[in-house]
Order: sequence, then structure tokens, then C-alpha cells
Amino acid sequence: MTIIRTSNKPIGQRNRESLGQFFTPSHVADLMASWVDPLPERITLLDAGAGTGTLIAALVRRICHMPGVTRQLRVTAFEIDPSLAQPLAVCMASCQHMCESSGISFSADIRQSDFIATAAPIARGDLFAESLPLFNVALVNPPYRKIRSDSAERLHLRSAGIETSNLYAGFLALIIRLLAPGGQLVSITPRSFCNGPYFRPFREDLLDRMAIRRIHVFDSRSAVFEQDDVLQETIIMDAVKSAEPRATIRISSSTGAPESAVHERKLPHNAIIRSTGADRFIHIPADDADLLAREWMGRLPATLHDLGLVVSTGRVVDFRARPFLRDEPTNGTVPLIYPHHIRRAMIDWPRDGMRKPQAIVRCRETADLLVPAGVYVLVKRFTAKEERRRLVAALYDPTRIPYQEIGFENHLNYIHAHGRGLPPALARGLTLFFNSTWADHCFRAFSGHTQVNAADLRAFRYPDREALKRIGRAASMGELSQVEIDAIVMEIAHE
Repeated sequence: MTIIRTSNKPIGQRNRESLGQFFTPSHVADLMASWVDPLPERITLLDAGAGTGTLIAALVRRICHMPGVTRQLRVTAFEIDPSLAQPLAVCMASCQHMCESSGISFSADIRQSDFIATAAPIARGDLFAESLPLFNVALVNPPYRKIRSDSAERLHLRSAGIETSNLYAGFLALIIRLLAPGGQLVSITPRSFCNGPYFRPFREDLLDRMAIRRIHVFDSRSAVFEQDDVLQETIIMDAVKSAEPRATIRISSSTGAPESAVHERKLPHNAIIRSTGADRFIHIPADDADLLAREWMGRLPATLHDLGLVVSTGRVVDFRARPFLRDEPTNGTVPLIYPHHIRRAMIDWPRDGMRKPQAIVRCRETADLLVPAGVYVLVKRFTAKEERRRLVAALYDPTRIPYQEIGFENHLNYIHAHGRGLPPALARGLTLFFNSTWADHCFRAFSGHTQVNAADLRAFRYPDREALKRIGRAASMGELSQVEIDAIVMEIAHE
């Protein structure tokens, strides 16, 4: 779930994007409502971004089909978009009729106001904050939009002790504070909070206050929100307000299409919530292959730091360096390497038909953007939706591209030895390790978004230095198939 970047869209759709709105399909809403379990006799429900009321209606359908279980439903629905006021009111009237027909008491408090501005004073204990009940159920599809550090939303959240750079995490953090002990939260959000430095404060807050019971992963990034340009993987999370973690967590998956089969398993808590130093990550293995890869990866001994290596993001941001970029190499320029130059785990430069500039002027103004010639391992920061792999790595070999310096574009990570190149065998072994099926499976379970962050690579596990060199030497002759790469990496990594 992400913001669509183009602007040639109807006014209504652009308004949705500015608010970070992505409406929940009814079949997904029904799945989420089915996770409210057990159903309380009296439900005090919060929907902090109600839209047209799809999630509330799904819960009403559920409780009306289970007569005698829930006797009272009290809804508080926030929706800031005035264009949705009428459809939301119509939905609530329909919900009331359904409940009353089933002998269930129903009331709805519709608030056309900013949830963050309302809830933050409550969370920080202001004497004159608005009054809201303690909720025992929250069913929510929060807005997804980045928020600037100086924005009103960010300042409200910070005043309540909540630090995050995205609306959806801010919504969830406030919702958690409004839940009664034992209250249930079922949310559909991007998977990006599960790992990485940007969401570390939110992740710690979530895991300290909530016990995750279940996570559902959609196999297709686009099937759930098929009308939107969805880049993030989407998950449903079910958690209860408790400081005591569950012994097991249920992991399920489906394609996201209506009536698609749901595959489910139970896993130990420590197989999902993993600690790495001072941080905790949420790992979501999608299938048996991911579990095997995770078990295999867990036995690896080293981090990049242990290997004496450093990962950095490419220094050249092309639109900022535009005056110094050239389409083709000329006198006074050095190579500018983009992800497009990666071919079969090597760098193909210069490349025919390339639409990006392939060179950067070497001068005083670009000195800080360049790195000295050496052997480097390059890893794509982004992969397209349709790409089979998440980890895509290549070897930069200065004997093939004989320049004293090079520029790596910002969409690449590069691994180096504290500013210098790597020993060739070590670099080749690390490249093959990244390009193995095992590493890719594990990274997919580790990271749910298309970006491969430098922080993710720092937290990843690797064979030791000597094993990586042996992999590099064993695979030094000719091109290798995926099967051959996997066999070499598996055999040597665990000798």
C-alpha cells in the first residue's frame, strides 16, 4: 500500500492519495472480522479510518449470523474525508437495521474529525482531552502516507511519546493506547513495520504492549488493492493487548483474491519474533522453503560487522548531480553504475540503449560522490513487482572497467572494506551467497517490502570469511546455473 506518484487522475482519487486512503475490499473485510475471536457479549468497537464502513459492516454481518453471542455493539468511527460522510452514515443505518433485526443493540458515534488530533491528547493524559471509551475491539485499515518531521501529525504523535514517519504506524500506536486490557486489534497494513530502522520505535512499542496472535500474508502485492499502485506487501495482524507474548503465532497466507484458499500453520513465538542485539524483528515465513531457509540461515555465524565489511547506499542521486552527468563516457568522466547495469551477477558497462546517463564528471564538485576503484559487491535496493528475486547482487570488477574511481547511483547498495575494495574471492563468494535461493528465501521472510535497506543487510547472517572465500574460489570458473550456485553455497556455508 503506497502513494501513487502520478497526478493525471480524477480529483477524488488525488484526494484519496493526499489522505493515504486505500479502501478495504469486502472479502478482505470479512476475513478480518472473522478474526475477532472470541466475540465479546458487549463490543465497544473502534474504526479509526472508517471510510465507507466496510469493516464495521463485516463485523455486523458476523455477529448477526451468530445469534445470542453478542448482545450489544457500540461503534466509534472516525473519518476525516467529508466526501465519505454520507455513504458512511448510510452504512451505519444499514448496520443498525441488521442488528436490531437480530435482537442486538446498536449505536454509532461518527466523528468527522482527525483521529490523531483527537487521540493524542487522550494518550498523553491531558485533563481536557475529548472523551472516548476504552475499546475492546479495534478493526482498522489505517491510512498509509509518509509524514514529515515538522507536520502537525508528527508533532501530535511525538507529544504522546510516539515516534514514527508514517501515518499507519501512528494510527496503530494510538489505537493500542485506547484499547482495554485484553482488547483485540485486527489491522491491515503494509508489512514494512516488521523490520528496519525506520519502524524500530513503533515495533518496540507494539511488541511491549501487544501479544501477536496471528499474521496473514497475501501472496500477491496487487491482488488486495488491485485498483491502486501497491508497492508494499500487505498483511493482516491480529493481536491482543497484553504484555505476555503468546507461545505460538498462527501464520496464514492466500493470494488475496476473493475465495482464494487460505493456508495456515502454527509456529513458536521465537520463530516469528526474533531479537538481534537491541532490536526485535517480526519474521514471517511464507512456506516450508522459507522455514528451511530460516533454519539454515540461523546457523550462519557472521554479520557484515563480523566480516569486517561495511554496506553503504550509492552516493549519486542523479537529479541532484544532473549538471555533472553525461549520457556516454568522455574525457574527464568516470563510470556511473545503475541497477540497470547488473547482468548475470556482473556489471555490463557501458550498455547499449541505456536511457540513463552512464558517466559522471570527475571534478571537485563530485569528489565526495565517487569511490576509489576496487572490487565491490553491489545489491539492488529495489526490485520490481514482477521480479522473481528480492536479492539481486553483482560483482563490480575493476579489471573489466579500468577507471581509478566510480560512482554508484543511489538505487544500489555497495559493500566495501571501510572505503576500499574487497579481496576478489571474498567478493565473489558474497555475491554468490546473495544470489542463492536460500538467501533470497530468508530475506523475503525477513523483509516485506521491495526495498533492500542497508540496515537489513547489516542485520542479515552470513557464512564466515573463510567460507565465503571458498565459495568464491569454488565458483570461479564460468557462469553457473541457479542449481549450481545453490549447491555450492549450501555445501560450503555449513561445512
